[in-house]
Amino acid sequence: MNARLDHRNPLVFDTHELGRRPGALQKLTRSVPAPKDLGIAGVIGAPEGAPVELNLRLESVMEGVLVTGTARASAEGECVRCLEPLRHEVAADFQEMFSYHDADDRGRTRAEPDDDAEDDEDRLFIEDGLFDLEPVLRDAVVLALPMQPVCRETCAGLCSECGIRLDENPDHHHDAVDIRWAALQGLAETVKDGEKDNMGGAEAGVDEKQEK
Repeated sequence: MNARLDHRNPLVFDTHELGRRPGALQKLTRSVPAPKDLGIAGVIGAPEGAPVELNLRLESVMEGVLVTGTARASAEGECVRCLEPLRHEVAADFQEMFSYHDADDRGRTRAEPDDDAEDDEDRLFIEDGLFDLEPVLRDAVVLALPMQPVCRETCAGLCSECGIRLDENPDHHHDAVDIRWAALQGLAETVKDGEKDNMGGAEAGVDEKQEK
């Protein structure tokens, strides 16, 4: 069961005007501030307080109120390839049933007590004629956002060697060196240095003989 709802919360909606007559409809348009952490944590999301445009259709049914709608917002994050800031316009569609607590008394077959308790954990309810759209909004926005946002599909990302942005330096590259050949090259240089030392010693011996 939900906690008591605050009608001053912009994501809490009043169904008293709609009534409980099945088939009654109500359409609402509302701009609300984005709640905290609306999006994918650490990846992309709507900044807290940013406007979220809601277009809702409320339909009264036997069990409660069926809410269908779309939320539009501007999300911010960073490109997973080049790490540059980006902005993504998101449109999230959703549909959710908000049930009356006495819905089973209004025509539905009542479940067994244990089953009813389990079902209640997954259901959203209308409290004193009010319902809270926030959990539905959060789920819808997360599903509509990209898990790996990019600034553009053709983003080349960063150089794995030095981290330079490749889109700004299309000709950037590093000469690839096979570490196995590098080791052999180092060994060859060592041998050459040794040969030079030996030659220097031999020349010194020859000079000494000539002096004698």
